[in-house]
Amino acid sequence: MAPDDGDRTPPQTEYKFSHVTTGRYLPTPGKAPGWPFTDIGQWMIDAAASADDWITELVDWRREHLVRIGYDDANYRRPELQWAQRNFVHAQMMVEDRYFYDPEAGRYTVDRYLDDLEARFGGIDSVLIWFVYPNIGIDDRNKTDLAHDLPGGLEGLRGAVDDFHRRGVRVFLPTMPWDHGTRPPEQSDWDAIAALAKAVGADGVNGDTYNGVSRAFFDAGDAIGHPLVLQPESTISAEEALIWNVQSWGKKVPDGPVPSVAKFKWLEPRHMINYENRWGRDRNNDLQYILFNGVGYNAWENVWGIWNQFTPRDAETLRRIAAIERQFAPLMVSLDWRPYAPTLQPGIFASRFPGDGMTLWTLINRHESGVDGEQLVVPHRDGRRYYDVWHGEELAPRLAGEDAVLAFAFEARGFGAVLALDAGSEIEGLDGFLAAARARPSLRSLSAQWHSLPQRLLEIAPTAPVVEAPEGMVAIPAGDFDFVVGGIEIEGNHWDGVDVQYPWEDSPRRGHRRRMQLPRFHIDRHPVSNREFRAFLEASGWRPRDGHNFLRHWHDGAPPPGWDDKPVTWVSIEDARAYAHWAGKRLPHEWEWQYAAQGGDGRRYPWGDQWDPHAVPAPGFGREAPPPADVGAHPGGASPFGVLDLVGNVWQWTDEYRDAHTRAAILRGGSRYRPQTSHWYFPQAYRLDQHGKYLLMAPCKDRSRCVGFRCVVDAA
Repeated sequence: MAPDDGDRTPPQTEYKFSHVTTGRYLPTPGKAPGWPFTDIGQWMIDAAASADDWITELVDWRREHLVRIGYDDANYRRPELQWAQRNFVHAQMMVEDRYFYDPEAGRYTVDRYLDDLEARFGGIDSVLIWFVYPNIGIDDRNKTDLAHDLPGGLEGLRGAVDDFHRRGVRVFLPTMPWDHGTRPPEQSDWDAIAALAKAVGADGVNGDTYNGVSRAFFDAGDAIGHPLVLQPESTISAEEALIWNVQSWGKKVPDGPVPSVAKFKWLEPRHMINYENRWGRDRNNDLQYILFNGVGYNAWENVWGIWNQFTPRDAETLRRIAAIERQFAPLMVSLDWRPYAPTLQPGIFASRFPGDGMTLWTLINRHESGVDGEQLVVPHRDGRRYYDVWHGEELAPRLAGEDAVLAFAFEARGFGAVLALDAGSEIEGLDGFLAAARARPSLRSLSAQWHSLPQRLLEIAPTAPVVEAPEGMVAIPAGDFDFVVGGIEIEGNHWDGVDVQYPWEDSPRRGHRRRMQLPRFHIDRHPVSNREFRAFLEASGWRPRDGHNFLRHWHDGAPPPGWDDKPVTWVSIEDARAYAHWAGKRLPHEWEWQYAAQGGDGRRYPWGDQWDPHAVPAPGFGREAPPPADVGAHPGGASPFGVLDLVGNVWQWTDEYRDAHTRAAILRGGSRYRPQTSHWYFPQAYRLDQHGKYLLMAPCKDRSRCVGFRCVVDAA
């Protein structure tokens, strides 16, 4: 590695360490005994004392490692792939995000989505359009099918991609190796995703759970004349995959006294990592890691419909880091990058990124207090000027022989960046960049407090009350009811913001309990059948504005032969509401559905506390969902009130919840389709104390062959 004329630092006490490597990051020099397993003795860590020896050893390790994997950097030199080296801020975006798609207007709103990110943290360089998990597995549509079911199909998706490109944002599409329980695709995964990316103009492929996306995806793109940047998740387990995976998205790193070094950034400084910590409430350690390593960030806030927004302090921090990395992008991929560049004060860590006629140092303060004074000693040359690019100020060095000593201030757990610019060297736009940096607020002036996003229950208008239960309905008596239910979202633990927020709660959360006094009401004995829905269409002439997938299983305006008495499916929540309105009914509130299924004794299933396979249709474990059973075919599944087909046939629409970014419907009862091979498929909720949360985007995508509904009428 070419030194910048040899940085100098005063001699310090050395603390020896044992050199090992890990999957995601490299160990830090000068580790105290027991680190990182105990905080005893952490104050003795002296990284600076052993950093030079450690770097020398690490250079040798890198040289040997690259030989071992037969490294060839040709893909990092390909012009059509080099945009990845400037992909500093990436976002994984749910298509259900209401800033991306407006369901009322029925159109994509890419500008609104991007304007919001620019206002809050300076915008993004790339986006993953995520249309698969967590809804995949609700029926047998595979990951590629779900792309075709987006509003406007592939043409509509291409229009959204074009809108991102117009704003200078690159686009990734997702692929996941675990999807082998839904409909078999016509092509291999790599050929299918490459063809999809070309059809819509996407630039790359995000490999969910891939520890290195296979070479087949890279070659498939090249084979059809559409080169793709691959972006695997987490580590690259087979290190030779670094050759064709020119970027990746990383995982949470320890928050110890000494920052970690990104392993794959060290092996190939042009490899871009978009570090992520999706559930982090305080992202300070994340942001210090990316500035120290000169890598990017995965600005992931809508996590499977659970909103985890940046705090104002973290948003401003990301804005500043991204601005620095974009302004000095060529330096961030310097092949002579040096972590643990010498600093003068303990707890301050720096990386050096040298280039032609200039050098950038990125610095972080690991202390919980501010640190002011002299921070760096660097070799000086006549005419060399120094800039504190974090604060936007030119620095006046103290010259000491052949060195320049630079003084500036850090906020607590703060950040810094210094530029040395040789005489005759210029950086386009530097004056404007410095002026913008000076205008930014201090981090300490901004809140670091995190709050979950409030939700509201969509109102369901009451019906005209009737005394007697209408034909086909069951009267449910008034009664006291312990409404106890929990969401079955696969991720999110018990953190605030998961699941939904009932009107009596002050935030969304996974588990819910409330003693309720329910008035008398009437509920359909069975889910609405194809026969009943056909009568509605013939009498009302109703047709949805968004007709894709509407009654997809019907032919020539009628259900298939023998399907008249099966629950109607392939209907959106909007379709169900239209039927209910025509019939003088409404969709049930979730607690009404549960009370009708459970009665007052808290039983686990409609028929009792033990699962009875004869009370429900036989499950379908194949790759294609079986048809629903006829309504009434399983009388043994009746609830205490005589309501049937509540569990294990088709999911049933109930309430809808909205927050500023996401809509979701509560589904009850589960279905008979159980796709295998992965625990990430939409989980079943047969128990009466569980519900499913189904993210909503647009009727074309929301409709499912495994979701139906039943109705309620208010009682006089």
